[in-house]
Order: sequence, then C-alpha cells, then structure tokens
Amino acid sequence: MAALPSRLDAGVPYPLGANWDGLGVNFAVFSAHAEKIELCLFDRYGRREIMRLTLPSFTGEVWHGYLPNAGPGLVYGYRAYGPYDPRRGFRFNSNKLLLDPYARELVGQLRWTDALFGYRVRSSNADLSFDRRDSAPAMVKAAVTDNGFHWRDDKRPKTPWQDTIIYEMHVRGFTRLLGAVPPQDRGTFAALAHPEVIAYLQRLGVTAVELMPVHAFVQDRYLLHRKLSNYWGYNTLAYFAPERRYLAGGNADEMRIAVRRLHAAGIEVILDVVYNHTCEGSELGPTLSWRGFDNSVYYRMCDNPRHVANDSGTGNTLDLAHARTLQMVMDSLRYWAESFRVDGFRFDLGSTLGREHSGFDPGAGFFDAIRQDPVLSELKLISEPWDVGPGGYQLGNHPPPFAEWNDRYRDVVRRYWRGDSAMRPELAARLSGSADIFAPPVRQSSASINYVTSHDGMTLNDLVSYAHKHNEANGEDNRDGAADDLSAHWGVEGPTQDAAINALRRRVARSMLATLFFSLGTPMLTAGDEFGRTQQGNNNAYCQDNEISWLDWNAAHDSAAEMQIQMVSLLATLRKLYTFPRTPRYLPGRQEIMPNLYDIDWLDERNLRLSQADWANREGRALVMRRAGKRNDGRVDIVALMMNAADRPLDFHLPGPFVWSLLLDTADVEIAAGEIEGGVYTVMDRAAVLIAAVTDAQ
Repeated sequence: MAALPSRLDAGVPYPLGANWDGLGVNFAVFSAHAEKIELCLFDRYGRREIMRLTLPSFTGEVWHGYLPNAGPGLVYGYRAYGPYDPRRGFRFNSNKLLLDPYARELVGQLRWTDALFGYRVRSSNADLSFDRRDSAPAMVKAAVTDNGFHWRDDKRPKTPWQDTIIYEMHVRGFTRLLGAVPPQDRGTFAALAHPEVIAYLQRLGVTAVELMPVHAFVQDRYLLHRKLSNYWGYNTLAYFAPERRYLAGGNADEMRIAVRRLHAAGIEVILDVVYNHTCEGSELGPTLSWRGFDNSVYYRMCDNPRHVANDSGTGNTLDLAHARTLQMVMDSLRYWAESFRVDGFRFDLGSTLGREHSGFDPGAGFFDAIRQDPVLSELKLISEPWDVGPGGYQLGNHPPPFAEWNDRYRDVVRRYWRGDSAMRPELAARLSGSADIFAPPVRQSSASINYVTSHDGMTLNDLVSYAHKHNEANGEDNRDGAADDLSAHWGVEGPTQDAAINALRRRVARSMLATLFFSLGTPMLTAGDEFGRTQQGNNNAYCQDNEISWLDWNAAHDSAAEMQIQMVSLLATLRKLYTFPRTPRYLPGRQEIMPNLYDIDWLDERNLRLSQADWANREGRALVMRRAGKRNDGRVDIVALMMNAADRPLDFHLPGPFVWSLLLDTADVEIAAGEIEGGVYTVMDRAAVLIAAVTDAQ
C-alpha cells in the first residue's frame, strides 16, 4: 500500500462510517455540537498511534474527510473537541478516544480503567469534574473493512408467519459443549454452520433461529470484579460489528457463511437486537463513543440535562425521537439485513423504541421508519413490548407488521399446568391466538409470539423442578431475577431420585410443550427445553458464561431426553400437517363447518360445551379445545387437544361421534398412534392428549 498522506481531502458526508472505495477511505461521523473532530490512526494492533488528522469538512452536522491510499485493515478512532458542560448535556473530552458508532470491526480489548471516564471518578464533584488522562491505551479501536461476500444463489427462506417455529438460542452456549464440533469452533458461528448442528435443527422442525445479541458488547466492570461476565450480551458497544468471541477465526464472513448454510437448510436467522440503550450507562458511565460525540443528541435527557433518562433500567436510553439517532439504528438494521442477509429482528425492550417525548406511540418515528422501508418492512419484526419506563407495558399496542412476545400466554400456561384455579377462560383466550390483545382484523394471529420459557427466567426443566429461584451463583444474595416464575417442584426442591416425581415432572413439561405447539399464534421454543436443560434453578443467568448456561449435550442422550426430543419433532410435524394451529386468521368459534361442529369449540371432559357457569367454575381444570376445518377435497379434518390439569386422572368422553385416532399422549409418548376404541379416553393427571378425526362434510 502506498504511503498515507498527511492530510485529509474533503470527502463526502454520506454514508456515515469508514467506507473504502478501492482508492481510499471516506470517514464520516455525526456530531451536531462538536467544534472539531480528529481522526486517529493506529498500528495494526491498535497499540500505537501513528497519525492524527483533523476532519476538514462539516456538512449537515456530519464531519467528514477522505484519506487516499487507505484501505481495509486500517485501525482508527476519533477525538471530539467541544464544551464539557454536563449541566447542559455536553460531555466532550478530547482526551478520550472514541469508537466510531458505525465501526464494523473491532481491534484490541477494552481494558477497564478510570481513564475511560470523562470525569475524575473519585472527585467530590463527580461528573462535573474533568479527566485529562488519555484513554487510548485502554480503548478498543475500529478497523476499516471490505464487506464483499459471494452470496451467489443464496435465497432467504421467507417462511410465512403462520408456518414459523422459532428456536431461541445463544450462539456461544448452544455449541460450547457440543462434542461433534471441533474444539476451536465451539461457541462460534463456525459451529452454528456445522452440518450436525443444522441437521439437529432440521430434526426438531424449527424454521427460524433467534440468536441472542451478536452485536459487539462490553464486559461490565462490576461483573469482572466478581469474576463473572456478561453472557447474554445486552450491553452493546458497536451496532455494526459482530461480537469477536463468536468468530473462531476473527472474520465476520464466518457469520455470513452460517447464515447462508442455515438458509440452504430452509432455516431463517433472526437477531435479538438492543437499540434501547448502550454500554455507556448513566451519566456516571464511561465515555466510549456516543457520549463523547454528542451526548445530548444520542441519549434522552431528563428535565435536568445533566442526567440521562433510564427507561431501559440499564442507565441510559437512546433518543430515537432524534433523526440522527434514528438514522444510526436504521442504518444498522439495513446493514445486517443486506450485508449478512438476516431474516428479521427481535427488539429488546421494544416499548422504549416507540416512546416519543410525549410517551409511547404506535406511530412513533421508529415504527414509521421501519414500516416504510422497502427492505426492513419485508423481514420478520418482533418486539419485546415492555420496559421499565412510564407506560412501559404495551403488549398488543405495536403496529403491524410487528409481532410481540406474549407474556400473558407464558404465564397462563405455567399457571394452568401448575394446577392454579380459575385458569380456563384465560387459557382459552391464549390458545386461540389472544384476539382480545391483538385486535383483529388489523393484526393476524401470528402477531402473538407464544412461549413458555425464554432466556430470561427458568428453563422448562427448572419450571417443574424448583418452586423458588436459586441465583446464588450471581453473587447478589439471590435478590436478582424475577421473584416468582410460576413454577412448582412437585414434591422436592431440585433434582431427585424419586421416580414418581421425575415422571410427573416430565409429564408436566411435555404437556406445556404440546400446548405451545397447538396454540394459535407463533410458537417459540428455547434451546435445550426439548431435552430438559437445567440452569440449576437460576432464573437470571445473564452473567453465567459457564456450565450453568451452556447446553449439556451429554444430558440430551439419555432415554428420557431422547423421547422428549422425538416428541418435539413430532409436534412440529403435526403442526405443519394440520392447518388449524397456524391459520393466520382468528377463529371466532362462530363458523359452522358442519351441523353442530364449529371452527373452534371448548368442551369439558363430559363432551359438553362449557356454559357460562362452567367458565366461572374456579375449580374446573379439564379443557378440550376442538378445531375443525374443510380440506380441499371437501372432507373435514378435526383435531382435539384434551388437557387435564387436575391432580387425578379423568375419563374424557371423546368430543363428537367421530372415529378418533391418537396422535400424542404426554403421559406416555411411546404409546403408538392409532384408532381409539370406545368413546372414552383416560387422560392422566397433568397430561395432554392430542387426537384427530376425518369425516365427510354433511
């Protein structure tokens, strides 16, 4: 490469970031209030600064310059000059090296030191003081990239929402202990692309993997002091760079290869993304990037601009009501959609993203920007519809085409199978797609992301093994995590050798899975629940990058685990075979398919439709959901899910004068499918039974 010049040409203000054109690199960074910005160049390891150049041009609040002869691999950072006046929201400190908000590759490691803070950490004036130490030796840097990749005939699966089955997983934890993967690849995208991993996902029948955060993130200082780490990754440092720990060889193309191989297997890739806050924390946090470029623009301020709003509960809140902050988020989303060809996004704390200065608004700029975007609007969009800010619980209030995590579904399924009273009305509403929440016809039934567990909380195995959380390993005296997971241990807290208790636990877990797969809406399964993964009762394993969180694949090989895997695979197959659980429209129960047979009906164990008095019976724990629909050949398919959450077996009179076949019994998944003789079937306590019939239309 030719020698670099000692000054920058004017360059252009768009696109933002460091962009190579084959002859040089254009640098562009936003700051409305800076007085000067310098580009700092480093050696290939990011250890020694070799040149400092002033960005010569300022256009539309963007500082920019062009460096001829520069190319991919060039390591850089910035210094921003301007007022340090926290009372006005300004925190410029040119002694602090800043990471480009559009950095696509990181070099070096962030090393925690007080020099990373814009103020003197131990000063009696706190953040009103000013720190003059150079943070560059401790700061991670950016590198210029070449994002060319030969996608060739790659095609997004574009699975229709009604056919989608989501599998939430952690890139590192999923394969960290998987023996089939070469040791050097375990816990990375290279492992996710391994043929055995993809074959396993295909065996389960899932159509999409939802990856917990893969944007580069910071290891929290307080966790490192406790010899723990940020495992989940909800602490973003770079919105355009993949986390390097997930790249076996350090090359982002590993992720692209994984996406391409998953696509070839018909599996979509959804990213869990965190645009509600950054790793810089409150006003007492470090100055790493956005705070140093323009704190008062990137972050939402309190009435006193010295303080940042904390709707996320993590110290700060990005201000997506500002056009430039929103631009960064949209640019980031398009980058992952186009350069990595991901198929969708799950938005952490989505209520924060839709909160304007007047409060949450379904017509907020963030939602409008995505809905009109020709690329993003065609992808799968999922929101976690709550945060800790004012009016933060917004389930059902997001605009189409967003789907939403339905925690009311989660809670009622847990409570019903635990045996709580008065659950039947709520359960029926959730199993039929939560129309009371998602307001048809504007929203379809797939808008409800149904789940029993997620990364946040107990695993399915732990839900039936522990009555209380056990987060002692987190070092917070078991005070962290949800106070109540609506769990039950069924006789003994934690693991036991009692065969009867273990059999009951497995039955309850399988019943919840059967309920999940045959509910109207979009099912989401958490990785490892299919074979009984445990976190030893920990319901907040965000800081456990170890065997507590990693999937134990040895445990997946015992007979009970293997049977449960087979059952999940069967449930996915049955869901694809029968249209009722995946119809995009809601089933109001008023369409008569044939005389006295409706599209959806609710019965009890006596084969009687539930009356108002039955719905009001707090102690009723038997419920039959019967669905019917016409085939293309004119015949009628009928499927019934018989559920018994009572503490004793119940004889269920089969729902209708049809010839019924057994599809699945969660009390004994080894019972062969086949015709049921007689008009009564005994459903064990805490068990679910799935049956089907076919009849000629009358």
